[in-house]
Amino acid sequence: MSQVFKSAWALLLGMLLLMIGNGFQGTLLGVRGEIEGFSTFEMSIIMSAYFAGFLGGSRLAPEMIRRVGHVRVFAALGSFISAVLILFPVLTDPISWTIGRLVLGFCFSGVYVTAESWLNNAASNENRGQALSLYMVTQTLGIIAAQGLLLTADPSGFVLFVIPSVLVSISFAPILLSISPTPAFETTERMTLRQVMKVSPLGSVGMFLLGGVFAAQYGMAAVYGAMAGLSLPQISMFVAAFYIGATALQFPLGWVSDRMDRRRLIMLASLVGAIGAFIGTVVGGSFPLLILAALLVGGTANPLYSLLMAYTNDFLEHDQMAAASAGMMFINGVGAISGPIVVGVIMETFGPAGYFGMICVLLMVLAGYALYRMTQRRAPNSDESTPYAPVMPTSTSVAVEVAQEVSWEAQEQADSEAETAPQ
Repeated sequence: MSQVFKSAWALLLGMLLLMIGNGFQGTLLGVRGEIEGFSTFEMSIIMSAYFAGFLGGSRLAPEMIRRVGHVRVFAALGSFISAVLILFPVLTDPISWTIGRLVLGFCFSGVYVTAESWLNNAASNENRGQALSLYMVTQTLGIIAAQGLLLTADPSGFVLFVIPSVLVSISFAPILLSISPTPAFETTERMTLRQVMKVSPLGSVGMFLLGGVFAAQYGMAAVYGAMAGLSLPQISMFVAAFYIGATALQFPLGWVSDRMDRRRLIMLASLVGAIGAFIGTVVGGSFPLLILAALLVGGTANPLYSLLMAYTNDFLEHDQMAAASAGMMFINGVGAISGPIVVGVIMETFGPAGYFGMICVLLMVLAGYALYRMTQRRAPNSDESTPYAPVMPTSTSVAVEVAQEVSWEAQEQADSEAETAPQ
């Protein structure tokens, strides 16, 4: 692990700064929107725009990179990100913020694709799995650390918008000055949505529902906190709790998933997340219980993303997995776009309790559908299952494909050692 960090520290440092900037701007906008008097529905449209841009970027960025190269795409998109972050406190109206979030989603998607392909190229076959693990930890730590920045200045002023802009600008220096040569980039063939849904109905439905859950968590948590009357320190801790839970449970749930029927684990994890959301719905006045609710929702919803990917891969050949993962991510992106809008309407109708209420309903539907699918198809045998590949919902198709490849190679090596071991 130390060797991986030594060779890729500049890239990881750059990504840490990027994730701090990105994680901070979402929380800051949620708080500033309340100060500006934006309605909950207006904020939901603004937050949804990021996921629409991210989805568009994930489709177009690979072609941009193929045409003009990693460095140009990386530098151009980074410049747009830094500029947009500065414009938010200047153009304080819902339409401008919606356009800004759309641009940010598109640009961050392209930046992540570029950085992840660089990381993959910098790693060797022997340490690629460790590099990916470090990358995911860096992503999560960046989002968690970002929440503390909310306490450094007045959110009604200009300073807090300068901080993420500066962090994003600085982040490109270690990456661009240390990465050489630029890797070759190949676009991935895609399966049609009909093909993906036919291969794994549970994976497809689950990804759509989970997109709504994750978007509510990533885009609307700060809006909920402001609407519920939480203080700035409480909003900071509340948003961070989702990602602390995700970090704590990602690998334990992955270990369990390789040893039992994944549909059963998907159902159980969804139920635990739904219980956490129910707690948040009925005890919104108790901050400690709100933190518990966020830990449970984040700790189950984020690993469920990887679980659904792994379950879908159980019914695919190895050379089909990359194409299927692209389709699954598109389905998740569609759910993510609609998630903030739906939760915004519900919160305007039923108040802050509607935030956790919608998450509870989505996770209960996922648990129920997983139970139903258990009656429609037998579980794959243990020797038919593909290994769990831990990835974050914030990752692009590059990281997902690398994670799948690493897990597949690890499984093949373990099978080979088992076959050659003395009986």
